[in-house]
Amino acid sequence: PDIGGIVLTGGVPTGQAVMAKASEQLTPVTLELGGKGANVVFPDANLKYCAKAICFGIFMNAGQMCWAGSRLIVHEDIHDELVNAVVEEVGKWKIGPGMSEGVRIGSLVHTDHRADILRMLEEGLKQGGTVVIGGAAVEGEGAFMQPTVVTDVDSTNLLFQEELFGPVLTVTKFAEEAEALALANDTPFGLLNGVWTNDLSRAHRLARDVQSGMVSINEFPITFPQTAFTGWKQSGIGIEQSQDALRFYTRVKNVNVKL
Repeated sequence: PDIGGIVLTGGVPTGQAVMAKASEQLTPVTLELGGKGANVVFPDANLKYCAKAICFGIFMNAGQMCWAGSRLIVHEDIHDELVNAVVEEVGKWKIGPGMSEGVRIGSLVHTDHRADILRMLEEGLKQGGTVVIGGAAVEGEGAFMQPTVVTDVDSTNLLFQEELFGPVLTVTKFAEEAEALALANDTPFGLLNGVWTNDLSRAHRLARDVQSGMVSINEFPITFPQTAFTGWKQSGIGIEQSQDALRFYTRVKNVNVKL
């Protein structure tokens, strides 16, 4: 009863447990939970720049970011070109201890977490998909894992639906804009999605209709302290960052005085 509010950044099961406990005292909560971000790429996008941003958005911090762009939803006409560009780009990234010079991909938080990711990867590949780079642990000390790209992943695959929280990118083709939107929205999460196109009308349509609290257009990720960091669906409740977030730490009071 002495706690006025709870703010959590974590996974969905932890968020559910905190929310259930908070409900006993009706304590308000802000929950910033998981994500399954998609980058939706159309043929008129700048593919060279896009490939670099996609790698940054999923392989930085070894994929251990709630906002990671773990799904690549790409138009069928540019699928091979973009996949090749992503594979070429991440192939240049050095794996090793994060403080070492030139390293771009560090360790996962624990070997148990790496084992969980590899187990989910194995299960997902049984449902379909082709590993075009990576797919295994890095030998030696630490919990390092190869950056992994899996193509031919459909929306029913657990690799498409579930948050792995690791350096695994899935690739799914689309033919029409409506199909791309449906694929982007076809997960329980809704934190950050990216749209890549030079058609501003299309970008605004998708930004309006995609089911996520944040949208980046022709960049990934992009967010600022002045703007709301917020998720829809199982990605959370409430807001972090921005003046909107500060309102959680205040209370409204209505005072009337007869003069």
